Amino acid sequence: MTPVEPVATGTLPFTLLLPCHPESVGRARDLVSCAVGAWGMPELADDGQVVVSELLTNVVNHTSTILTTVTIARDSPHCVRIHVADASRVPPCMADATSGAECGRGLRLVAGLSCRWGYDDKVWGKVTWAELDMPSDSDR
Repeated sequence: MTPVEPVATGTLPFTLLLPCHPESVGRARDLVSCAVGAWGMPELADDGQVVVSELLTNVVNHTSTILTTVTIARDSPHCVRIHVADASRVPPCMADATSGAECGRGLRLVAGLSCRWGYDDKVWGKVTWAELDMPSDSDR
């Protein structure tokens, strides 16, 4: 029998359970700032705040979800993953916003600021996520 050795799985995620209303977006942005600051990744704060704002705003505006969970996880030393859960089974989709439209660009912003984004179907709804990578030294 081979002995089992513990394996480090990374840092604990930062999570908030929030009511689905526009006032919660600021708390989600604060959560991103707190998480990336604690992990020594402040370069990701601005983009992370925009990403979580757009993901949570989509939940508020396009689902009947009452409460949502926002999670900021550090899955690798150089990557932060932002998750926003909702009770809708409708997949997120990029809208074709006209030049004068006041909305419809959120997922395009998420796609432009993140290295990957997507969603995972769940029995109770879905989790929409985006990953942000630390800039390399050549990008700074």
